[in-house]
Amino acid sequence: MRPSHLALLPDSRFLLVSGRTFRHENKDENMGEAEGPWTANAVVFSPSGTPEAEFCVGDDIPALVTDVHGGIWTAYGDEGVYGGHPESAAGLAGWDTRGRASWAPEGRLPDHPLQGCTAATENEQVWLVWYSGSGRGGTFLTRITPSTGDVASYRSPVHAPDGFAVCGNRAVLTRRHHNKRSVELIRAELNGTTWTVTSRRRLRVPGRVVMHCGQGRDGSLWLRAGNTWLRTEA
Repeated sequence: MRPSHLALLPDSRFLLVSGRTFRHENKDENMGEAEGPWTANAVVFSPSGTPEAEFCVGDDIPALVTDVHGGIWTAYGDEGVYGGHPESAAGLAGWDTRGRASWAPEGRLPDHPLQGCTAATENEQVWLVWYSGSGRGGTFLTRITPSTGDVASYRSPVHAPDGFAVCGNRAVLTRRHHNKRSVELIRAELNGTTWTVTSRRRLRVPGRVVMHCGQGRDGSLWLRAGNTWLRTEA
């Protein structure tokens, strides 16, 4: 396993996830080759580092976050959306720590996701950031309430951010500068149903921002730059 994501779980456990998986081929003497199960790409570890469970949470995962109850939330890339995995095909998904799908969009998004960008939590709520591939599309911030399954989506004030954190009606978003030790730091506020940018600035960081390593946790954006984790408050 080559892990792409690290996430915390209740009771000091943690989760490692590889962004990719593949499907085994089963060979049958009468039917020839048939598609088998997807390989596990997620492992739950105890506080001491002992593996407790392994399972598959879909294919091509650029964004992943866990909620306060241990739910796992994923946003997929185009190779996952069109790659044959049933939950990845929906673009966004929720899972429990036994690898069972617990949530799906079921037509409640403003468009069909093509690429996940980043993810965040705020108290009981989960935010998944993604963009669509249709002509009318754009980047969206989708808020999910796991206890009820309620979904609300807003147009993002920033195209394809790689970092996002939210606190009430305030948010901070980042976009990395390719191969440079700097990011664009954007602050925004929610007015009614619209997120509006309130400030932008270029921020120098200790190293190049690592792709898929930006995560919002309860109003703080954690962003990995080189070998350093940076924390920015929303």
